[in-house]
Amino acid sequence: MARIAVIGAGMGAMAAAARLAVAGHRVTVYERTETYGGALRRFERDGFAFDTGPGLLPLPAVWRDLFVKTGREPLEECVGLVQVDPSSRHLFADGTEVAVPNASRAGVVTALDEALGRGAGQRWGDFLVRARDAWDRTRRPLLEEPLWPDWRVLGEREPYPALPHKRLLRTRRAGTLAEIGAWELRDARLAALLESHALACGLDPRRTPASAAVLPYMEHAFGTWYVRGGLRELAAAVHERCRARGVEFRFGAEVTGITEKDGRAAGVELADGTAAEADHVVAGVAPGVLDRLLGGAPVRGDGEVPPQRGTASRLTVLLALRGARPAGTAHRTVVHTPDREAELESLFGAAPRPAARPTVTVLRPDDPRLVPDAEHEAVTLTAVVPARPGAGGREHAEELITAAERAVPGLRDRLLWHEVRTPADVEAATGAADGAVPPPALAAAGGRLLHPSNGTRLGGLFTVGGWSHPGGGLPHAGMSGALVAGLIVEGPGFRGSR
Repeated sequence: MARIAVIGAGMGAMAAAARLAVAGHRVTVYERTETYGGALRRFERDGFAFDTGPGLLPLPAVWRDLFVKTGREPLEECVGLVQVDPSSRHLFADGTEVAVPNASRAGVVTALDEALGRGAGQRWGDFLVRARDAWDRTRRPLLEEPLWPDWRVLGEREPYPALPHKRLLRTRRAGTLAEIGAWELRDARLAALLESHALACGLDPRRTPASAAVLPYMEHAFGTWYVRGGLRELAAAVHERCRARGVEFRFGAEVTGITEKDGRAAGVELADGTAAEADHVVAGVAPGVLDRLLGGAPVRGDGEVPPQRGTASRLTVLLALRGARPAGTAHRTVVHTPDREAELESLFGAAPRPAARPTVTVLRPDDPRLVPDAEHEAVTLTAVVPARPGAGGREHAEELITAAERAVPGLRDRLLWHEVRTPADVEAATGAADGAVPPPALAAAGGRLLHPSNGTRLGGLFTVGGWSHPGGGLPHAGMSGALVAGLIVEGPGFRGSR
């Protein structure tokens, strides 16, 4: 039985802790804040409750696997997991709208044809077939296996089988998500639908590789899910599973250093001056934090994937509304910007700043646990903002509310109060500089969207969570926990789940 110190109580770190405890190790989690869950936090006031991090769950199989592997009670016995239908409603700049059915290719094709015109659904359906090919080619190396030593192969090969496109007497294939939209979907609204998946991850579709087609494919193939009571309940269930398997949690325990002995990680030092010995250390922290914990010593060797420095964060506005949620209301509505190019240039240009007219995601859960009674509604608005000091301040909340009026008629008349969560709040919860949110790992693009491997050049030190392989997002966090546990339990020969 090994002693294992886990730094941070984020979702990836807790996933690793639970698996390691089941394998017979003595696991202690050190969390600098007073709670668990990382970005999965909750805000409560006057009988209203809101998720302040992710509000929907893609690819729940990752968390089902965790619960199967760590105990008798399956995930569905620990949380109320429900499929959201429609998956999303989209309000486009030209006034058209479409409700996208959940996990139904035929339903999606029909809905798009009816809303956007004959042929739109078929083009989207054909795109999903190609996206499935990209998923099949990248699923194992990007989600289920430790990062390949020859990781450059993942950066060199574009797995998306783009259609040939004749342009200026030359035949080209789409290399970016934006080119897929322009050349293969050939409809500004379909392009906006496609690009919204990258934008939600803080990625610029003009520069994001075509391999990002896997993002809408994941949602289409595995559905969009909600946890009753909010996704904070998933964090609570994982935390309880850890405790049930003997994991010790120490909250308010800030780790200030990682100790070394004989070229290996040997434990952690805490802000209160105490130290704890360990045979392995699992760090679920952002790259800059990890650098400080090692006193500036290099974490990665030459030729390894360098850590990403996140460029995007999120601004969240929580709305307490009088009046019941109307029957038939979509759980998620995406209100697209009237000027996509201006939005992208604002967010990702030479001088990044919040967009004047942003794309806004509106979440309206049908969940009585979030409201004081049936005559009130809890609504969450989210938009991408740059991860930089001062970006996404409270002054931008009005822009999100204005955009959301298209999705919530009479919103301002119903508004009781609102709360704002800025990138500074994200930084406080996760420790990531300027509240940066890590994107998921993607193939192609020279490997610039890969994340560092879970092992490090210091023996016994492993990294977990969104800033290491396989990157950001709830499914990816869960998979990082599985990978780290496999590397510790089975050693460097571990090649992933089968």
